[in-house]
Amino acid sequence: VQLQASGGGLVQAGGSLRLSCAASGRTFSSYTMGWFRQAAGKEREFVAGISRSDGNTYYEDFVKGRFTISRDNAKNTVYLQMNSLKPEDTAVYSCAALMADGPRDILRNPTIYNHWGQGTQVTVSS
Repeated sequence: VQLQASGGGLVQAGGSLRLSCAASGRTFSSYTMGWFRQAAGKEREFVAGISRSDGNTYYEDFVKGRFTISRDNAKNTVYLQMNSLKPEDTAVYSCAALMADGPRDILRNPTIYNHWGQGTQVTVSS
């Protein structure tokens, strides 16, 4: 599967953005999807994930209550709605796909994902 992320941009603190990740192919529903981010000079970190089987969602603590991950299997797309953005949310956000299910502690590990999209830059000004 090929992934294409979009929706990044420049926003003021407190604002919102919605990221999209469009997938090619006809097996999108077979993939657990994840969003990761990497700020300049920092390691890539897990943001949110949504399972392929039951649609369970998983979030890193620093985005709980602010970000929402969702998927539309008919459109082969996963979304990340980001509200109440903070300057520390500034990063390149990437989507990833994994043809498996797993608990949050497993899904947080970027090395298990088979497919990655290019990143989209999110910049939050103070």
